Amino acid sequence: MIGFPQSVKNRTEAIQHRIENAGIARKIGKNQVRAIGVMLSGSPDDMKRIEEAGHLNDWCANSVDWLQKTFGAENLVSAVLHRDETTPHIHATIVPIVTGERRKAKEEKPIEGKKKYRKKNPNTARLCADDVMARDKLKGYQDSYARRMQTYGLQRGIEGSEARHINTGQYYRELYVKNENLKEEIEDLQEQKEATKEEVRHVYDLKDEARDKFLAMDEYVRRKDNELSIIEAKLQKAKQDYEPYKAQEELNLIHELFPMMKEQLRIADLCRKIGLAIESIKALFEDKSLTARSFSFFSPEHNQKFTAEDVRLKIEKEPDNPNKLRLNLNGMNILEWFKQKYKEFQQRIVDNTRQVPPKSKGVRL
Repeated sequence: MIGFPQSVKNRTEAIQHRIENAGIARKIGKNQVRAIGVMLSGSPDDMKRIEEAGHLNDWCANSVDWLQKTFGAENLVSAVLHRDETTPHIHATIVPIVTGERRKAKEEKPIEGKKKYRKKNPNTARLCADDVMARDKLKGYQDSYARRMQTYGLQRGIEGSEARHINTGQYYRELYVKNENLKEEIEDLQEQKEATKEEVRHVYDLKDEARDKFLAMDEYVRRKDNELSIIEAKLQKAKQDYEPYKAQEELNLIHELFPMMKEQLRIADLCRKIGLAIESIKALFEDKSLTARSFSFFSPEHNQKFTAEDVRLKIEKEPDNPNKLRLNLNGMNILEWFKQKYKEFQQRIVDNTRQVPPKSKGVRL
C-alpha cells in the first residue's frame, strides 16, 4: 500500500533511505531504535463484517491516512495488508524521526550552579523512539484511531481496563464446559444429518420423475429438428428454382470454365469508366492498339481527368501472371499513370502556393 522510493527494493532499505535523507545531524548509535512496528486491526467479527460489506479497501486507505498524519507521511515507509490469517490486519513500519525539543529536556529542572550549555536547534530532525512511544502518546494514538474508525463501527478497548489473563486451572475448567457443549451440538447435528438423508431420498424420487420428463422433452426436440431439416431442404430447392439465383449460379459456372472471361469483363469495365467508346473497347480486345495525338482520360479513383499526348493504348498480360490483364498507356499500366499524374497535380498546387507573394501590410507613419 506504500510504494518504495526509486532504487529501494525492500523494507530494510526503505528504513535506511529515510534515515539517510531526513537531515539528521547527530550520530546514530548502534543500539538506537531505527523502526517501530505497528499493527492495525479490529475484532474478527468486526473485520469480517467490514470485508463482507465491501469496505475493506476503504478501511485500509483510512488507516494508512491516519498513520501518515499521526507519524508523518515520510516516516511511514511500509504498510502491508495481511489476509493469510483469520482476521485481516495491516503491518506498518514507522521510522521515529521527530523534531522539537526533547521530551527529557522538558522534564529536566534547572539546577542552581550547574554549568549551562548552548541549546541545540529544537527544529533539527532527530531519531528518537522514546518521544514517539511515550505513555501519554500511546494513549493518544488509541483515542485518535478509535475516533477515525467510528465510521466502520469499530470501538476502542475499555480504557483503564483491569482485565487479566486467567490461570491454567480455570482455563481447563472452561475448556471442559465448552467440550461438553460441543458434544451436545454434535448430537443435534447428527439428528439433523439423518433428517437431511430423508430429504435427499425424496429428492432422488423427484429426480427420477424429472428424468422421465427430460427424456420426453428430448424426443420432442429431435422431432422438431427433423422437421426443421425438411423445411431447410425445401428452402434450398426453392432458391435453386428462383431465376436470379439460377442466373448467378450459371455465371459462376462460366467464370469457372473460362477464367479469362472474368478478367476481360474487368478490363472492359475499366475502359468504359475512363471514357472509351464501345467500338474502341472492341478494337482493343481484337489485340489492336489505339493511338491518338491527345486524349483526356477520366480517373475513377481520383474523380478527375488527366490529358496524355501521343497516346498508344493496348491490352496486355501481366508479366508475372499471364492470367491477369492490364490496360497499358504508352507501355505503362494506366492505373499507375493516373497515380503519377495525380501526384504531379498535387505538387503543382504546392509550388503555386509558395510562389504567391505575401500581401503588403504598408508602413505606418
